[in-house]
Amino acid sequence: MLQKKIPVRMCAGCGEHFPKKELVRIVHTPQGEVHVDPTGRMAGRGAYLCHKVECLRKAQKAKRLERAFQCPVPDEVMAKLEEELTAAHE
Repeated sequence: MLQKKIPVRMCAGCGEHFPKKELVRIVHTPQGEVHVDPTGRMAGRGAYLCHKVECLRKAQKAKRLERAFQCPVPDEVMAKLEEELTAAHE
């Protein structure tokens, strides 16, 4: 029996590799907007973060999401991401 390959993605904050389903996807849509993608299926360029607030802060400080999307990430998106990650840890 053939075993299904599990997709692996790298966290933009810590640089560690995790199974795709364990990460939060942030997407830059073709319309130029940046959103949190809870389904993982939105059209556009994606970047991934693990569920740690420290990783979000590292990615923010090093501007890794801006570099991945080649555009600025709005503060509202960063605030929503931080809110989601802190809620997940409680």
